[in-house]
Parts: sequence; C-alpha cells; structure tokens
Amino acid sequence: MWLPCTMPDCATATTEQRLEKPELRDILLIACGALAHELVAMIRANGWTHMKVTCLPAHLHNDPDKIPESVRNRIREGRNHFEHIFVLFADCGTGGLLDKVLEEEGVERIPGNHCYEVYAGVDGFDELVMSEPASFFLTDFLVRHFDRLIIVGMGIDRHPQLLKMFFGKYKRLVYLTQSQDPTLAVKATAAAERLGLQLETRVTGFGDYESFLRLQVKQPGGTTKRQHSNARHDIEFSQ
Repeated sequence: MWLPCTMPDCATATTEQRLEKPELRDILLIACGALAHELVAMIRANGWTHMKVTCLPAHLHNDPDKIPESVRNRIREGRNHFEHIFVLFADCGTGGLLDKVLEEEGVERIPGNHCYEVYAGVDGFDELVMSEPASFFLTDFLVRHFDRLIIVGMGIDRHPQLLKMFFGKYKRLVYLTQSQDPTLAVKATAAAERLGLQLETRVTGFGDYESFLRLQVKQPGGTTKRQHSNARHDIEFSQ
C-alpha cells in the first residue's frame, strides 16, 4: 500500500511567487511540495487571500526523519511575519516525531497519517483498505508525474523485472482524484494497465485539506475573513 516516495522538489506547481520580505499576514501554511498545485487551486477557488503557502521539497518523503526539523525551521522563519501558522503535513512516516516538534513549537497540523487518508477521509480510506488490502494509491500529483516518479524513478524502465517485484502483490490501483481532469483520468487508466492492476477511481476533491482550512478562516470573534476573487495567491518553494 505504501512505496518509497520518489517525488522531485516541488517545481511542478503552476504558480510560483516568492516573497523575500513578506508583509504581516494572517495565516502561513507549511506543506509538502506534492500538494502545491492543489493548494493553489483550493485557495484561489475559495478566495482565501489571507493565506500564504510555503512548500518543503516533496523528496523529503524519501527521508522522513528530516521532515520534523525542516518544518520546525520553516515555523521559526514565519513567526515574525504571520499571526497564525498551520502545518499541512500528515504524520508522513515520521513515527510521531513531527507531532513532538509541533507540540514544542505550539503549532497545529492537519490530522492524518498520510495524504491519501487526508484526501479520502479516515473512514473513506479505511473502507478502501478493508475492501481490498492489496491496493496501491495515486493522487492527481502522482498520476500527473507517473512515468517520471514511478516508472523512471523506481528504475522499472531500466530493469523491467522490478515491476513484478514492486507491484506483484498488489491487485488494485485506487486513483484518488482531486480535479476530475479527463486528461488525468486517461493517464490513470494507462497507469493501471502499465502496472497490471484493476483501476478504481474515487473523487475526493480537496478532502480534509479543505475542511481543515475552512475551520481556520474564522476570526476569533466569529466573523469570516473578507475574500477577493481577483487577488494574488502566494506560494513559496524551498530547494
């Protein structure tokens, strides 16, 4: 169900705007680069102009022990510029080490063990696993970059025998789609055929990422932040 991540740095998002000296703003979101495209779309769709996203390299999932301190550094960098900071990493294989850092820093993260669970919801993800434990999961990001991350990244293009070694025990590919993009649907079908797995598609939208952020758009007095549909949406990437 879980394979080592071969994600690249988060240079795949369509929007990239750096702020060297950001003005004081309401909310900083610290996230994985694999979420960048979806977070930009979500913030734009909801008009959450008081939020800024800063992304850590997605390849940190290859070495999850580095995630907690990387998140801590980003928290400390943002304290003087933002009223509130939230972390959009799930546990992501840190074995509770991320939660320890966040407790020390007094910062909240989105609940969940990994992005699949956050997208599908705890109950939805559990239902998928119970119905077929031998499931391999893909999101829009992973489908979009399937060849580069899975086929090339895992060496299957160079060593075809690895396909059976990595995926021989899987029976189903579950595509958790955020966008229902027809182009990605075609890619997901091709990915399932390439891996020799049955395809099941579940439409999750932004899942619990959106639910979590909706809880943060209320001011302490209970009023909703003003929204502007034509404002700039900032997202910052680290290398």
